[in-house]
Amino acid sequence: MPDWCFDQGGDCAGVGAESFPELSCTGGILLLLRYTWNHSTRQEERTVKSIDVEVLLPVHNEGESIEATIRGIYGVLSTVVNPGFIVCEDGSRDDTKQVLQRLAGELPMRLNLSDARKGYSKAVREGMSMLEAGYLLCIDSDGQCDPRDFTRFWQARGSADIVIGWRVHRADTLLRRTFSGFFYLLYQAVFRTPVHDPSCPYVLFPKAVAQRLTGELGDMKEGFWWEFVARAHRRGFTFRELPVNHQLRAAGVTQVYKWSKMPSIFLRHVAALLKIWRDTRPAS
Repeated sequence: MPDWCFDQGGDCAGVGAESFPELSCTGGILLLLRYTWNHSTRQEERTVKSIDVEVLLPVHNEGESIEATIRGIYGVLSTVVNPGFIVCEDGSRDDTKQVLQRLAGELPMRLNLSDARKGYSKAVREGMSMLEAGYLLCIDSDGQCDPRDFTRFWQARGSADIVIGWRVHRADTLLRRTFSGFFYLLYQAVFRTPVHDPSCPYVLFPKAVAQRLTGELGDMKEGFWWEFVARAHRRGFTFRELPVNHQLRAAGVTQVYKWSKMPSIFLRHVAALLKIWRDTRPAS
């Protein structure tokens, strides 16, 4: 409590009151409120600055599992760094929003909630633009990414601009793995990236990378990380690839990569490849 606090009789007391006899009790109250506000603001600023890495989670209809996923991530990462969360909720129709709002009162978390469905790509881009910490860790919220892999990523952060995972043993459906394998051949024919698994949603990079790329992304709506890796590679950023443990989904099934949607997704991906190539080719 500052010197200019109150005595038990309600009169203004302390250094402030003695130095300024004309100071009324109301003035003392105003000074106390100002001190409290400034102190609270400084505390919040120190909290933000002390966060080493923010974890970006795009979330859609994960109410059944999202609390366990977030607590698991926080429990592991907090033994290595001081983590925070950026959670971009994408028009969920279950109780995801309610769960996230409750968790935000307990954990260092900033929420971006939406009533309308924006899609994975836009949700991640909005989250990248919210970054305040020095580093951003992007992982999916379905429980397939193992937070125990983070320690190796953090230790390797100085070895390249971008540290990305490599799902050596993917816990995805045969359909999705087949599609990814075939598309990878086309993708590498165009971009020749030094990455085995460009669609892996386990990526660590500094704020400077996020600031450079966020405004360019958005052409590959169902393949955000394919586009991220291609554009980053074409812009000269370096990569370090680390094997990661890929787990089964914590709950539910994917609503995007179904057989009925695959032909249209493939055609959109090919069109996006050509656009990204044109956007990033050196000026003649």
